[in-house]
Amino acid sequence: MKEIFEKVEPKEIEARSFEIITEELGDTLLIPGTEPIVKRCIHTSADFDYAANLCFSDGVVEKALEAIKQGACIVTDTQMVKAGINKRELEKYGGEVYCFISDEDVAMTAKEHASTRAAASMEKAMQLDRPLIFAIGNAPTALIKLYELMEERKYYPKLVIGVPVGFVNVVQSKELIMKSENPYIVAKGRKGGSNIAACICNALLYMIDR
Repeated sequence: MKEIFEKVEPKEIEARSFEIITEELGDTLLIPGTEPIVKRCIHTSADFDYAANLCFSDGVVEKALEAIKQGACIVTDTQMVKAGINKRELEKYGGEVYCFISDEDVAMTAKEHASTRAAASMEKAMQLDRPLIFAIGNAPTALIKLYELMEERKYYPKLVIGVPVGFVNVVQSKELIMKSENPYIVAKGRKGGSNIAACICNALLYMIDR
């Protein structure tokens, strides 16, 4: 039997994908200004649950875009998130992407304090004299450490993207971030991942001046 495929030029595949997503969302109500982020998460995962489980603090998109334009850097908890972020776009505004998870001093600090490398890498990021956006796609311990730092009034990120995936302390860590007064984009529940963290960063980058 001959399969029937939709004829789409390679350069038009992404645009056509977003058309399909828009069609299938139908009358689903999204928070104004967050649509490009939600749709890119769906595009990345083929999971329409993100239309309901992505949570945004008040005015977070505008705050995030302004931070990027002012040269904010992005700190991630995995090399996969770092690899997925469009660094060329970020560099246009003077920003860089950092991931300290593999650093020897981070491993040593984690061992000394019986913590995780993800948590230790959040503390190392505090030493950067730059405005920071944190994109967490894997480690709930990174979110917990960020919350502790904010509660202790030691550090206030420009944005926390909290989308770790999994089962142990994942839901609880996201709830902590949503209790804070810091700007956040969080995927409620167990879903998320490094690909979602990276795609949220990219969605914000692509929204600037568009």
